[in-house]
Amino acid sequence: MARPDKAAAVAELTDAFRESNAAVLTEYRGLTVAQLKTLRRSLSGNATYAVVKNTLTAIAAKEAGVDIADTDLAGPSAIAFVTGDPVEAAKGLRDFAKANPALVIKGGVLDGRPLTSDEVTKLADLESREVLLAKVAGAMKAKLFQAAYVFTANTAQAARVIDALRQKQESEGAAA
Repeated sequence: MARPDKAAAVAELTDAFRESNAAVLTEYRGLTVAQLKTLRRSLSGNATYAVVKNTLTAIAAKEAGVDIADTDLAGPSAIAFVTGDPVEAAKGLRDFAKANPALVIKGGVLDGRPLTSDEVTKLADLESREVLLAKVAGAMKAKLFQAAYVFTANTAQAARVIDALRQKQESEGAAA
């Protein structure tokens, strides 16, 4: 590759690292073109999957301020640049790797922090962002109802006591 081509490839990778929320490094050795196409299609909403050269990736990561382990950049590498939900992209990669053992997840980067392959798998085990937000909203709603009950309990109890006293006075007045 000529130098201008390499410089353009490094600039493109640097931009991809800067614009993405996360990046997952994989080894694709043994996958067919059709399998890679299927993987790209399954990640299309959350990530872009690109085969990269290790030396150019190392340079681009350094320029973007991303820390990638040298061991992750060994062998044929491809990167899933995640622009959507990192959990959904990690799930997609994990599920594809289960169906196609030739795909090996080497590691990744999430918000500038390096991840091991085990951490990427743990990320894939999380529930989606929408589910987690719904659970938080449900918990907050339950706490609000609990607080409302506590605030109205004293008033309701006082009203019941006053009503009982009124009924007692009426019964005593009727008996007298």
